Amino acid sequence: MNLFKSAGTLAIAAACLAPLPAAAAPRCEIDRPVVFAALDWDSAAFHTALARFVTETGYGCKTSTIPGSSIPLLNGMAHGDVDVTMEQWIGVLGEAWRKAEATGNVRIVGVAFDDATQGWYVPRYLVEGPDAPAPGLKSVADLPRYKDLFRDPEEPSKGRFYNGIAGWGAEIVNTRKLQAYGLDADYTNFRPGTGAALSSAIASAFKRKKPILFYYWGPTWVLGRYDSVMLEEPAYDEKIWEVLNSDKPVGKATAFPTMKVYTTANTRFIAQAPKLVAFLDKFRTSNAEASRALVRMRELGGTDAAETVAKQWLRDNPATWSAWMPADVAARVKAAL
Repeated sequence: MNLFKSAGTLAIAAACLAPLPAAAAPRCEIDRPVVFAALDWDSAAFHTALARFVTETGYGCKTSTIPGSSIPLLNGMAHGDVDVTMEQWIGVLGEAWRKAEATGNVRIVGVAFDDATQGWYVPRYLVEGPDAPAPGLKSVADLPRYKDLFRDPEEPSKGRFYNGIAGWGAEIVNTRKLQAYGLDADYTNFRPGTGAALSSAIASAFKRKKPILFYYWGPTWVLGRYDSVMLEEPAYDEKIWEVLNSDKPVGKATAFPTMKVYTTANTRFIAQAPKLVAFLDKFRTSNAEASRALVRMRELGGTDAAETVAKQWLRDNPATWSAWMPADVAARVKAAL
């Protein structure tokens, strides 16, 4: 027996059986964490969790967030403190977005979804059915007749309108709508302290089958779970909408448009991270998809619900999100799941 030949054969065999070196880990385009805006509503939390997971596992970047409301975080992005906002409701922000964009420091990089809705809602049990207390309530023009139904416990001579929280672009629009419709004489402009406080007030009213008049938007778990009716407003008029979203005196109001919600970024980040920007440009969900995810988030509860549901959505929809990125990036994301 030739020991030298046998030893050589064994060495070759061992080399062939040895595991191949792991593919090099992806190298992030920037040498610091990518900072996402942590906006204070659920659909934004879901979309941000999706983008962060892909950014970390597929592109090898660290990420962080800055929490806040839409206008402060828009200002933060204009100043370079925030890199990416996954849900920029530009149609609501109006003048605030135009001012930020005029600085040259922020830019649209994609469309997160293109079928967002907003409006003023009441529970269906208030306006439909044999025992409905307000069958004649169809539009905002009917609200003065029903102010007692929505009585504000702190100001009983008026009804209560649940607006968005201070700092939301929609809160400013709603405040101007109340004035334009002449409803500020009959309704208090109640602003809950947080987005969670607003949804809790709505959930509590539905649980007890009580009256409530509230602003809300979709996609959300609230409109997915609670059967609500949007009150009619004058048909959307672009010129009136522009005035509502400006600093000009308001005389008329109009319905919210069905709108696109954008992904936006700081222009310095855009220049530094073209591969990530290409991913953000292709990122796209829908009102219906997001609403289903938000119901699951609500059922799970907890501080990590958005991350948990985002990972499950990625597992369930590989054909959708794989198209947002190169094949090698998609492979790394799949492996991380």
